[in-house]
Amino acid sequence: MYNLLSGITVIEVSSFVASPTIGLYLAQFGAEVIRVDQIGGGQDFKRWPLTPEGHSLSWENLNRAKKSVALDLASREGRDVLTRLIQSVGTLVTNLPVGGFLAHEKLAAGRPDLITVRVMGWPDGAIALDYTANAAVGYPALTGPLNDPAPVNHVLPAWDLLTGAYGAFALVSALRRRDETGHGGEVRLPLTDIAMGSAANLGRVAEVLQSGEDRERLGNGVYGTIGRDFVTADGVRVMIVAINERQWQGLVRALDLQAGLAALEAQHGVSFTGDDGVRYRHRDAIYAQIEQAIAPLSYSALAEKLDANGVTHGPYKTMPEAVQDPRLVGENPLFQHTTDNPSGFAYPAAGAFATFPAMERLPPAPAPVLGADTRDVLARHLALDPQAIDRLLEADIAGTPA
Repeated sequence: MYNLLSGITVIEVSSFVASPTIGLYLAQFGAEVIRVDQIGGGQDFKRWPLTPEGHSLSWENLNRAKKSVALDLASREGRDVLTRLIQSVGTLVTNLPVGGFLAHEKLAAGRPDLITVRVMGWPDGAIALDYTANAAVGYPALTGPLNDPAPVNHVLPAWDLLTGAYGAFALVSALRRRDETGHGGEVRLPLTDIAMGSAANLGRVAEVLQSGEDRERLGNGVYGTIGRDFVTADGVRVMIVAINERQWQGLVRALDLQAGLAALEAQHGVSFTGDDGVRYRHRDAIYAQIEQAIAPLSYSALAEKLDANGVTHGPYKTMPEAVQDPRLVGENPLFQHTTDNPSGFAYPAAGAFATFPAMERLPPAPAPVLGADTRDVLARHLALDPQAIDRLLEADIAGTPA
């Protein structure tokens, strides 16, 4: 964590991944993020994975460094308290519908400079999830085995995570505009726009319009360059990528491919030197030579050769193996051991992904206990006295942990 956004307060009313990720990134950079949930927890409060005691490790990690307020959002009184809280703070992150009780226009009537960042499915308000957005933009058609045309969804909710990062960026940009002009406004982030826009930025839209067709499925191959998975003599599957000329020449030296490649060049009347596209077009023949060179090598012997020649490579790991990798987790300053998690389970937790070498990296803060900050937040931001808060609690409008 870093104290770069101290002085900024954000109300978050959200669930699942994309919207909570916006708040998480802001909190990791020092903003006060107040997450407001239904008393007893919202629809993602028990989202898997769970501990044996039923605590959501997803909720616990997406809500680190935030504060928690619990209100009865099904009641008029609870929604009124939330409305007043948002208008007092002036900044909202949510994935609730455009036309619901948290519609920007309704809230801005009492706070004209309100900033709302709203995660949506489609721009017209139709529902979408990461998984359906991914299906809509065509990437699953390229994913999966070479000999099976069925689409395959990747398991990482990439569009949710990109939306979270883009949402944090958009909110800070909107705050800068408000500081300069006094104007608020709503920022809408449809998952399908994030997905299709990202594809367009990678040239995919222009590619298919220019060619008139989709690209072929490559399995674990890398499009446009020499890169694929190979298996060593001791059964280790390793990804090798020669993304530029220097790495290509390093791969040729490491595996002593000069003679075989020269024969291929002569056979096809081409040169593999200096042209990634030519290499890619003849990838099957090149891969066959790479496979032959790797087949008798152990992974350690292969890694030594590749490292000595500056070739990018890495073995495939399971998540349990990755968690035990000192470079990824154990000795990585990104992770620090946390013991004060609401679940009671102690483990290494991730802090801010960015590193500022000249600044102190603060340890990752724990997630709040649901509703733990209700009294404090209502007292500070709504100036409610203890008796007024007690009346809300007695009326079951606000909730604090037992």
